[in-house]
Amino acid sequence: MGWGSLVWDARELPIRTGWFNDGPLAPVEFLRQSKDGRMTLVIDEGGQPVRLLWALMDATSVEAARRALGAREGIPAKNWPKHIGAWQRSDGAPPAAMPTLNHWAESCGLDGVVWTALPPKFGGRDEYRAGCDEVSGYLAGLEGQTGELAEQYVRNAPRQIDTPFRRHFEAALHWSPSED
Repeated sequence: MGWGSLVWDARELPIRTGWFNDGPLAPVEFLRQSKDGRMTLVIDEGGQPVRLLWALMDATSVEAARRALGAREGIPAKNWPKHIGAWQRSDGAPPAAMPTLNHWAESCGLDGVVWTALPPKFGGRDEYRAGCDEVSGYLAGLEGQTGELAEQYVRNAPRQIDTPFRRHFEAALHWSPSED
């Protein structure tokens, strides 16, 4: 499943098809300050659910899909169990942030699903959930390539990822979604 840069920049992620826009609902928000300064989308259990995107992967198992996604995201292998989420039909209950994942996956004939499960991070503080004004102020102050990358990430996020922070960025920073 994807909601951010995986959708427009899959790189070496072995997807078999394009991205479908009828994924399960999950709450995501621009809450992770990346190493290059962008504010990236992560699952935010307190946020408003949006419809995720999904693609079929060329992987023989959920574990192989997890490895491929972990490599694409640059997450060290030791952190994959924590930062690459996975659900398999045999697991039964879905994660709390995606309560309909199991029903959605079964309706699509999927035996398993993987996603990036990095936590919020801001100002070097792991697990810190910055407020909208704090994030917007940070983004407004970025300059040069860092500012360009941050703006590109927000603009390139799929249009259906319509979050409160994104609406604020559109109004305050004039960072509307890129044309599809």
